[in-house]
Amino acid sequence: MSAIEIDGDDAGRGLIALVVTLVELLVDALEREAVRRMEHDDLDPEEIERLGSQLAALEAEIDRLKESEGIEREVDDLRDDLDALLTEALVDVAEHEPELEGLDG
Repeated sequence: MSAIEIDGDDAGRGLIALVVTLVELLVDALEREAVRRMEHDDLDPEEIERLGSQLAALEAEIDRLKESEGIEREVDDLRDDLDALLTEALVDVAEHEPELEGLDG
């Protein structure tokens, strides 16, 4: 069995890329929730403005961090991998849905 050698800098960059990717996914989810709430008139104009400003500030900070750490490509790759994994999981669930419905009784 061969050992995997990981340089401390590579591990650090990988961890930063993973954390930034997760934060990006959370911001995306927050944006979708904000749009849903706006479409249902759950937010007043001041809340919409404040929420938009805060989300824009978060995105700007994430972009700044990705650039300063040089991890743009790593984050994009992780997001692509997670998208593919999610798509595969959803297809798998859809394919097994008839089997699961039969378990209900």
